[in-house]
Amino acid sequence: MTDNTLELTPNIVSSFLRKRPESFTKADIIEFIRSYGVKMVNFMYPAEDGRVKTLNFFINNLEYLNTILSQGERVDGSSLFPSFVEAGSSDLYVMPRFRTAFIDPFCEIPTLAMLCRFYDKDGKPFECDPYRSVLKAAQVFREKTGMSFEAMGELEYYVITDESTLFPGSDQKGYNESGPFAKLNWFRAECMEYVARTGGMIKYGHSEVGNFTRDGKTFEQNEIEFLPCPIETAADQILLAKWAIRNLGLRHGLDVTFAPKIIVGEAGSGMHIHMRIMKDGVNQMVSRGKLSDTAKRAIAGMMELAPAITAFGNKNPTSYFRLVPHQEAPTNICWGDCNRSTLVRVPLGWTTGVNMCADANPLEINGPENADASGKQTVEMRSPDSSADIYQLMAGLCTACLHGLEMPVDKALGIAREKYAGLDIHKEGAIDRYEALPSCCWESAEWLESSREFFERDGIFPRRMTDGIIEALKSFNDKGMLSDTVKDDSKVAELVKRYFYCG
Repeated sequence: MTDNTLELTPNIVSSFLRKRPESFTKADIIEFIRSYGVKMVNFMYPAEDGRVKTLNFFINNLEYLNTILSQGERVDGSSLFPSFVEAGSSDLYVMPRFRTAFIDPFCEIPTLAMLCRFYDKDGKPFECDPYRSVLKAAQVFREKTGMSFEAMGELEYYVITDESTLFPGSDQKGYNESGPFAKLNWFRAECMEYVARTGGMIKYGHSEVGNFTRDGKTFEQNEIEFLPCPIETAADQILLAKWAIRNLGLRHGLDVTFAPKIIVGEAGSGMHIHMRIMKDGVNQMVSRGKLSDTAKRAIAGMMELAPAITAFGNKNPTSYFRLVPHQEAPTNICWGDCNRSTLVRVPLGWTTGVNMCADANPLEINGPENADASGKQTVEMRSPDSSADIYQLMAGLCTACLHGLEMPVDKALGIAREKYAGLDIHKEGAIDRYEALPSCCWESAEWLESSREFFERDGIFPRRMTDGIIEALKSFNDKGMLSDTVKDDSKVAELVKRYFYCG
């Protein structure tokens, strides 16, 4: 980082040490703890349920601090990963990742928090640690293509508060709404500040489409979107963002849910993932101002493996209440430019070459031409939601794009042509041309079973992990549930309540 960047960073540890987080060492962490007056250290890590777990350490002395930073601690793996770890051999080590260090903004006692990796009894990386899978996926992608895979998430969620009769919001018209018709923009702004303190690199935030009232409560949908970065970092940011937003909700007496669907007929909350492929600092998704063949081949891989990707990105029965027509959520396997009815969308990428700044601001007419903005071009997978295991999801998307790049070029580009949709697929019968996404966890599990070789190749997803994911999805026993349940409001309400705080 430059000095100016360090002055602006909201991450207190980075600002204090005047170092980029990826450069943090154990010595840096100890220096910060001693100089900043830190009293406690928290080890944090994701479990199979998608939530952050925490282990607290009170710092007794320097020797003890050095021990936990050097040797980690042991935890019960069978409680954290019941689908992957048996109680008969359940102990795992957790080791802190120094680059993730941040001051916990919710602790009154000065507390340093760090995300952790898992290791088995032999001191080797735990093969079913989702973080290991995303690291392995990124490594294999680099080795096989000579390029790097980056991503960023769009995190959607509802905030629930008592209904106000003043300036009521319009039903399903909340997109980018300002106050006073959106009542909770102040809360989103505070969430963005706290997420940034944990290391989250935020692009922007805004109110989303969902805006409705029920039983004296107002439900307002919000979104926070991040900047592109390595996929393991992108996953960390999403994990900690949900943790921070929930804690702020509790602090202010506001209920928050990331559930994919809370009421049939109202907008659901997705967790769209944008991706780009980089080489030597240049975005490979664009060529001569247009979507590149590299991007189209990566999209082809996602088209082929899309049904199985739902096994990572749509992890409970209410996920499939969201994937229905006319709710700005995908239903079929296709892609298109700026097309929100498709599974994969290619958003605007600043490739016009027009100096829009000068047009909007006449005083800038003699200013410099537009800088190269090709780095902004991404492609967006729209099926996932916050029930996802974010690490498995990032690893799965990276693997799918690699699959497309490993296909014969003509085959991949042919798939891209065949799956391209240039209009709203829900109009004029266009939907019939494209295969439907799975409609339940059971179907997602079956698709993962049939496609597992692609994900297990190169050891990205170990067989034990794939087996565990399949078993967990099938345990919902929800085959045919979507068509039966949506006709019964009481069944929908029961499922929504059960998975209201998922992920």
